[in-house]
Amino acid sequence: MASDSGSGQVVTRFAPSPTGFLHIGGARTALFNWLFARHHGGKALLRIEDTDRKRSTQEAIDKILEGLDWLGLDYDEPPVFQSERAERHAAVANALLEAGHAYKCFATPEELEAMRAEQRASKQPLRYDGRWRDRDPSEAPENAPYVVRLKTPTEGETAIDDVVQGRVTVRNAEIDDYILLRADGTPTYMLAVVVDDHDMGCTHIIRGDDHLNNAFRQLPVIKAMDQVEGGWDEPVYAHVPLIHGADGAKLSKRHGAVGVESYRDELGVLPEALFNYLLRLGWGHGDREEITRDEAIRLFDLDGVGKSASRFDLKKLQNLNGHYIREADDARLAELVAAEIGEDADTALLTEAMPVLKTRARDVRELADGARFLFARRPLEMTEKAAGLLDADGKQRLSLVSTRLKAENDWTIEALEATTKALAEELELGLGKLAQPMRAALTGTTTSPGIFDVLVLLGREEALARIDAQAA
Repeated sequence: MASDSGSGQVVTRFAPSPTGFLHIGGARTALFNWLFARHHGGKALLRIEDTDRKRSTQEAIDKILEGLDWLGLDYDEPPVFQSERAERHAAVANALLEAGHAYKCFATPEELEAMRAEQRASKQPLRYDGRWRDRDPSEAPENAPYVVRLKTPTEGETAIDDVVQGRVTVRNAEIDDYILLRADGTPTYMLAVVVDDHDMGCTHIIRGDDHLNNAFRQLPVIKAMDQVEGGWDEPVYAHVPLIHGADGAKLSKRHGAVGVESYRDELGVLPEALFNYLLRLGWGHGDREEITRDEAIRLFDLDGVGKSASRFDLKKLQNLNGHYIREADDARLAELVAAEIGEDADTALLTEAMPVLKTRARDVRELADGARFLFARRPLEMTEKAAGLLDADGKQRLSLVSTRLKAENDWTIEALEATTKALAEELELGLGKLAQPMRAALTGTTTSPGIFDVLVLLGREEALARIDAQAA
């Protein structure tokens, strides 16, 4: 895998671990990386960090790929699977070992536990004490197992000019000689990430600020390998604050921290709405709330990312989703609603109904609920409120409405409205006194699109049959 970092082209990567679903935080990280690459005409790459073989599953990989695809995040090369690159990772560790930037540590688990117990007792930070850093491997018992540790600098400090966090400095003495290769020869996550980022040519590392400490552990590998073979450039770091719940607490399932597919399947959110909402979680452009995909590519840059944690608000997402539902193509919405309703659904009828159905809906589920009356079978199930409207007075008024509508030859919204209003005036009633029992009889509920829209959508025969079924 060749590095592109020398070409001047921006290269970003999204690197999820497939141990679960693509959650909101991961999706936003993916989005920011993708937008930054697209804005700068660079490359957006995907790496599946599946080195934890026990917890990584194919199902999780599929869910992550499906979620990214649904959000419209495409990648410029096939995904890199970290587990397939173990030989390369080990080769880098061995190159560091040979050049004196790493060393073999023969400390036994028992010795390390005793070391940690002593540190705990004296209230010291728990870190490896470098006991094999300057010892000759010949001092170890023959064929004793060992790990390979990085020889990190012990003097001075390391500073990172993070695009989001600003200048961050850590004393080198705080970074211990961590493990690069385990005793079984397998590479650790910390090594694999650095090697893969280099080999993929990543110029910018955009990730959650929970990884900021990792940057200080990964930089010594980059600097050492640059001495060993050259061409190992330090990337630009941008550590984005995490997402919190609306109450300011760390985001959890109770706040809505579920997989991206749950927003689609269970909450009825459109991908463009989630795209827009994630964009605005921690990034802003003036007071703009609604930003299209093309605008996002044009406007996005890292200087718009805030330093403080953003708050996830499900109601805001739902309101934004309502906007995108009203903007969406009717035939597309009809397909989504038909899938919700099932085999009874008529996509052509749903498409025709969509302009009136989508005016108040905030999600696809609400759209489907609002459309179910179109496919209900007689006798309709009534909600308690609807049944309450069909008392003796309600049934009598339905009977009068039925007679008048049967005489109407022009089954259009305008004609039906004029006829019903004329009847209400004759009876000296407000229009609602007729419309409310009509709505109950036609839909089984007390909420629906405009009553004359409902009459037209159901058609003359079905509408009159429903009214007559409930009339006195």
